[in-house]
Amino acid sequence: MNPIGVFDSGIGGVSVLRAMRVEMPQADLIYVGDNIHLPYGEKSMEEIRTYTRGVVKFLIESGCNVIVIACNTASAAALKQMRDEFPHITFVGMEPAVKPAAEQTQTGVVGVIATTATFQGELFASVVERFANNVKVLRQPCPGLVQQIEAGELATDKTKSMLHQWLDPMKEQNIDRLVLGCTHYPFVAETIRGILGDGVQIIDPAPAIARQVKRVSDYENLKSGRAGEVQFYTSGNPNQFGNVLTQLTGWSEVIQQLHWNNNVLTR
Repeated sequence: MNPIGVFDSGIGGVSVLRAMRVEMPQADLIYVGDNIHLPYGEKSMEEIRTYTRGVVKFLIESGCNVIVIACNTASAAALKQMRDEFPHITFVGMEPAVKPAAEQTQTGVVGVIATTATFQGELFASVVERFANNVKVLRQPCPGLVQQIEAGELATDKTKSMLHQWLDPMKEQNIDRLVLGCTHYPFVAETIRGILGDGVQIIDPAPAIARQVKRVSDYENLKSGRAGEVQFYTSGNPNQFGNVLTQLTGWSEVIQQLHWNNNVLTR
């Protein structure tokens, strides 16, 4: 079975990779964090597409024929283009889980937290139009939260203060579902729960994405019979990436360095 590629602007996509390791324990995985360009959510759509294309080409050259764009911002900006440019590759992207939130809400009000770029993309607008016509959807960009998580500051006073600023107004408007519209955000789910209380269900799409990858990769027919291996790469600082990875997951892994040169990503 070919390795499955997983890609994010940083360490956030590990929330999806973690779910994939549970769902597909025999799959070989390659993870790329493009930390040198973090955060994608504050970049232009064209910049995000350029970076995504570079990572996708690296993963294809590494043998991946299934690639998970485990980044809501990159999915919003580049998923359609990648499918058009690389039709022989199966792509799985992130879509804010507005549909289950809209279906499950009792109050008729759901909240979504995401990056500015995710909210600006056509993907988010189409999801709301298709699945949340009869529901009030409160949208809240969270500038700076990705950087807090990348620094391992999951429950510091600064992170809590930022989250209160965004979540308290949603709570006052009676949300009962909160959609995590960025793959970094599950790592602060406990801090969010402490602010919103047990009356608000937090929706993390990672398990559903892992099940989708399992289906499209034909995992059941191709699994190897041995425990899968994971290779980790970053375009940023490998030591910093490894330290935060251990803090977030408990995993101790070798992190390999990647370099950008004229929009080409190489070892």
